[in-house]
Amino acid sequence: MTSANHFELLARDGQARTGALTTPHGPVRTPAFMPVGTAGAMKGMHWREVRDAGADIVLGNTYHLMLRPGAERIAALGGLQTFTGWNGPMLTDSGGFQVMSLAQLRKVGERAVTFRSHIDGASLELSPERAIEVQRLLGSDIAMQLDECVRLPADRGDIERAMQLSLRWAERSKRAFEVAPPGYMLFGIAQGGDVPELRHASARGLVEIGFHGYAIGGLAVGEPQSVMLAMIEEVAPILPPDRPRYLMGVGTPEDMLEAVARGVDMFDCVMPTRNGRHGVAFTRFGQINLRNARHADDPRPLDEESPWPSTRACARAYLHHLVKSGETLGAMLLSEINIAYYQRLMHDIREAISLGTFESFRERTRAEWATGDITPR
Repeated sequence: MTSANHFELLARDGQARTGALTTPHGPVRTPAFMPVGTAGAMKGMHWREVRDAGADIVLGNTYHLMLRPGAERIAALGGLQTFTGWNGPMLTDSGGFQVMSLAQLRKVGERAVTFRSHIDGASLELSPERAIEVQRLLGSDIAMQLDECVRLPADRGDIERAMQLSLRWAERSKRAFEVAPPGYMLFGIAQGGDVPELRHASARGLVEIGFHGYAIGGLAVGEPQSVMLAMIEEVAPILPPDRPRYLMGVGTPEDMLEAVARGVDMFDCVMPTRNGRHGVAFTRFGQINLRNARHADDPRPLDEESPWPSTRACARAYLHHLVKSGETLGAMLLSEINIAYYQRLMHDIREAISLGTFESFRERTRAEWATGDITPR
């Protein structure tokens, strides 16, 4: 293992882990949920609300930021933290997934992926070296290797080809990252779709190369939850126990709770803010759709016991009115409510692991979700 370790494992309870990750812009408590600020902004939220909700680290996207406003421009303006005003730890994904899902006329080759921008149709190229260069210009604390993500279901041949290419790109990404200052990190990404032996080969190959941390990619891309959890169980035991493990693009509160139980430390997903913009709140009662007429005359809050002020104080009737009226404030309130719930879930998970009560917490939390929302008035 040739990469310095910046992760301290503080406690374990079964396979669940809690720890601390040291970055140039501050510490990150794990398990951690990273709110997604794709283009350098959190949709519907100010950074101070993200911080107040309990987030230690946020995510930015290489693909979007390299297209607009441009990595070189951000670097000239002081880097992503200064540019955005977040001033805390940031992880940037490599842009590979967005190239595959958003770009027009893409072509994957050994050297790079070429594509046309979804913004203006400009012809661009993203290689492992350029992906690292962009992330270094952005100044992200944690960079990701460039990989190829295949949507499931897919033919085994396509999955294996993409996995092997991603391993070769991982080696090139690491070589390109060698110029990074001390303290900054590069994570490798395990691929292999829903094929256990390919997952094993990918994970072992990454460990042999050696990274600061390891991500499990190519999940939450169309497969059932049972398949996602099974693949985590295949990969996690192969990864070094003293390095952070990041499940990319996941997910629902239940997804995260079950992944933590299988040894995952870090998560990201657009779901809290995206669902908030569509009138859906996450609470300890499960998901609540504020568009439903049952809330129209209900003066009660979403959860009177919540530590987050908006969850505890805003009447369901008012939230229903804002959502049905298309008021921006409705999306803003529900986005902050959802981010706060995700962060509270992470806080409670960390506490339960530290106390050795994770399994009872897990059962209690699942039981609350299953019981559902309070009785309508």
